[in-house]
Amino acid sequence: MHRIDDEQRRIRLGRRHLLAPSVRASSAPAVADAVVALHSTDAATLHLSVCARLSEPGIALMERALYDEVSLVRLLSMRNTLFTVSSGFAPFVDAANARAVAAKERRTFLKHLEADGKGLDARWLADAEQETVAVLAERGRASGSELSAAVPALRTKITVFPGTRQETVQGVASRVIRLLAAEGRIRRDRPRGSWTSSQFRWTASDPWPSSPTATAQAEVARRWLHAYGPGTEADLKWWTGWGLRETRTALAAVGAEEVLLDGGAAGWIAPGDLGPEPPVEPWAALLPSLDPSAMGWADRGFQLQADHRAALFDRAGNIGPTVWWNGRIVGGWAQRADGEIVWRLLSDVGQDGSALIESEASRLTAWVGDTRITPRFRTPMERELTA
Repeated sequence: MHRIDDEQRRIRLGRRHLLAPSVRASSAPAVADAVVALHSTDAATLHLSVCARLSEPGIALMERALYDEVSLVRLLSMRNTLFTVSSGFAPFVDAANARAVAAKERRTFLKHLEADGKGLDARWLADAEQETVAVLAERGRASGSELSAAVPALRTKITVFPGTRQETVQGVASRVIRLLAAEGRIRRDRPRGSWTSSQFRWTASDPWPSSPTATAQAEVARRWLHAYGPGTEADLKWWTGWGLRETRTALAAVGAEEVLLDGGAAGWIAPGDLGPEPPVEPWAALLPSLDPSAMGWADRGFQLQADHRAALFDRAGNIGPTVWWNGRIVGGWAQRADGEIVWRLLSDVGQDGSALIESEASRLTAWVGDTRITPRFRTPMERELTA
């Protein structure tokens, strides 16, 4: 069996994830396609991940792609998590993951309505959704609070988990809006605040074109293999949130080739991708929490020393801001209240490595400007650096 060692995996990461200066992109959609999908639970992460890979980073370019051209779109998809993908790839992600997420969201919400006991049902929900979409079509865009003011049904409150310790009264507006967004009937527009805000306005949109689930999953697997391969079956299963049968079916459909990884595990690559990737120049990067280059695999052993994990991850398994050197995670970084970007190494990278890391910190400082960034998922090192 052909072997691909850890060093080659790190070379592929630097080149294919557009992290070395010589391979950086000129557009945000190109970045999204290179890494397949960008984590977007934390609004700042999306912008930081893209700009780290752009030859000329800037928020104006990001906002044009997200809100003017709509060449980037946010979808509730893999692992029931909010991701941003290119508009060209979005129909595949919708069919491969987002539809199933939306169906589960609808089933769950309808169960809550039934348990509430006020006679609210699927018909009531359909009417509330139709009125919400109509308001957006008329206004162009609106925030959640503006929609609640305009649509009486959105001001309804229900009791969830009645008769249990978890019993609580909740408004339905956020659930209805989330469901409409999951089904592609509305989408997130410009935030109410700066680019770090997750309080979005909403606008009407058309659902993505339909395609067979298996076909879409094969395309997602193909792109993942190109960006993250070689990876294991467990890596792909974890990243997509699919079951084992779906994962194996997608790998077979795309014609994935099996290779041997360091340590003896079996990995998979895209068809015809056995050849070694040519090295890139030495590179450093400061990547945000939940960046795809750290979140693309369940097993990150080829890029992360086990004894570094406690400092860089929170208790739920979310990775924080990281410092990279030639495909390895070697430390963490943070932004202090006065705007200073500070970093700390957990591995020795030598003078050349430290100089390139400092250069990346200066580059980040320059385009972030007066904006202050606090990760949603805070880690021990990030807290220590900002104390």
